[in-house]
Amino acid sequence: MPKITDRTVAFATPWFDVIAKQVDGNPSPHYTVQPPDYASIVATDAEGRLLMVKQYRPVVEDFTLELPSGLVDPGETPEASIRRELIEETGHEADAVESLGALLPDVGRLGNRMFCFAASNVRPILPAPVLDDGIELVRLTPEEVLASLTTLRCNHALNFAVLMLAALRGRFGRFQLP
Repeated sequence: MPKITDRTVAFATPWFDVIAKQVDGNPSPHYTVQPPDYASIVATDAEGRLLMVKQYRPVVEDFTLELPSGLVDPGETPEASIRRELIEETGHEADAVESLGALLPDVGRLGNRMFCFAASNVRPILPAPVLDDGIELVRLTPEEVLASLTTLRCNHALNFAVLMLAALRGRFGRFQLP
């Protein structure tokens, strides 16, 4: 079985590091992009609508439809992170947040994890906080979410994975797999 014999930071930024990993028996290093861990949540309101966010993403030069998500800050637990992100991006809070588990976003290049959560009956915070700049709250029924996935209006691959995990665990509102 191959073994990592050395790790060095080849390049560092505030957003990610590039780690050169020496694999036993291979003369060339394997480069891993090491961003912070992510957290994402499937949150539904009292009417069973899913809270999503629309925002401009410079990387893809377009608006995206996404689940409330974000980076896990240093010293922060994934649950604390997603509770913070839910408030910052949607202006809502949850009494209970359920962990669905952690996924690996890209096993070929990324060295982080994505912690997945679900919450139902989330409620708006009053008075309403100011949402993160450039983020618009979008409420969709489970059928509308499915349609947004089918038409690729929601085309964020990691969100597909979180929604599928939530559906498989019965935590996606009234949505049921056929």
